[in-house]
Amino acid sequence: MRLLLAEDDLQLGQATCRGLMQLGYAVDWLTSGGRVATAVSTFAYDCIVLDLGLPEVTGQMCLQALRRAKQSTPVIVITALGDKATKIDVLDLGADDYLTKPYDIDELAARIRAVVRRAAARAHDDPVSLSHGPLTILPGTQSAEVDGAPVTLTNKEFWLLEALIRNRERIVTRRMLEESLYGWNDDRNSNAIEVYVHQLRRKLGARLILTVRGVGYRLASVSEWAGAEGGTRGISV
Repeated sequence: MRLLLAEDDLQLGQATCRGLMQLGYAVDWLTSGGRVATAVSTFAYDCIVLDLGLPEVTGQMCLQALRRAKQSTPVIVITALGDKATKIDVLDLGADDYLTKPYDIDELAARIRAVVRRAAARAHDDPVSLSHGPLTILPGTQSAEVDGAPVTLTNKEFWLLEALIRNRERIVTRRMLEESLYGWNDDRNSNAIEVYVHQLRRKLGARLILTVRGVGYRLASVSEWAGAEGGTRGISV
C-alpha cells in the first residue's frame, strides 16, 4: 500500500514516515503543499495523509484542488487544530477522516486501513472481502483464508496478492507492483517482487500466480489453479 504524507514539521514527518514504513507501508513524504498535485498526478496512492498547515499551498487548498480535479484518493487530514469548526470545514471540503496532533501511529494506520477499505467498497461494491475460488482476502483486517482456513501473510505479501486479485482479468506489470509496494524512501531490492511472489506461491500453491515473461504476472483462473494444485490440497495454511 503506497501512501503520500504531506507534513512540513520535520520531526513529526520523519517519525510518521518511519513508523508507517516499519508497519510495512510505502511512504512518499513531502514538506510542501505545492508538490502534492504533481505527486498525485504522477503516482497512484492508496491514501493521502495531509497536514493543514503546509507552506506555499495550504492543506485546505490542496484538498480543494484534488476534489475539483475529481481525484477520489482517500485523504486523512492531520492538524494541531482540534476545534469542531475546523473539522467540519475539512470534511465538507472532501476529507475522508481527521486526526488531531499529537497522534498515535497505530491509530493513524488503523484510520488509513478504514478509509482505504471504504474507498474499495465504493469502487467494487464489496465492503468486506474479495474472493477468487477458495481464496478470500479481507482488506479491512489484511487477512486471507483458503476454504475458511487462515493463511498467514506479511503486509507486502498481502498487498501484492490484493493487487493481483483486483486486476485478475489482466496482466500486472512489475512496475505496477513496485509502485504499489514501495515509496521514494524505500531501499528497493532488485528481486524483491520475485521473493514475494515465491512466498505467495509457497503458501497458496505454485500455480496461483503465473509469470508472463518479460511483462509481469497474472492470477491464474480458478480452473487453472485448482486443476494444477489438485483442488486446494498442498496449500500451506
